[in-house]
Amino acid sequence: MSKTSAPKVSPRVQRVADQIQRLLADLIRREIRDPRVGMVSVTGVDVSRDFAHANVHVTIMGRHGDDFGAGQALKDMGELDRKEIKDSLAALNKAAGYLRSLLGKEMSLRVIPALQFHYDDSVARGRYLSSLIDKAIAEDSTHEHVDETDSDQNPEQSRDGDN
Repeated sequence: MSKTSAPKVSPRVQRVADQIQRLLADLIRREIRDPRVGMVSVTGVDVSRDFAHANVHVTIMGRHGDDFGAGQALKDMGELDRKEIKDSLAALNKAAGYLRSLLGKEMSLRVIPALQFHYDDSVARGRYLSSLIDKAIAEDSTHEHVDETDSDQNPEQSRDGDN
């Protein structure tokens, strides 16, 4: 029997990843002034065991106030949304060296990881799935309501159908 799960992360690596996540969320909000970067939420950080690299997962709140992908299928995102995500990620990746130097001032590590930003669509996907569930529940309740009114209006027919 083979294991297909991800390799176990050591507690120290996890603590460092959590600290980087907290610090980056604050640093991006305070220090990044690029107009291409909207509201960014750091959803997770994966750090390599040797602390050389960190993949930073972010969600990006659009400049128009909508979370990209919310309420729509991710594949149906408009070209404008994709362009804004691409531009925001490009700006974040361009500022990665600067953010890394700021992290170095805040953290006491021998090696500060090189940062690579990635778009995390899990929040948008979760909202989309939640909207599908809400829609299914609403449709189900309308079907139940129709069935109840039919049986209330014709009680003789429902008794004859049972026999």
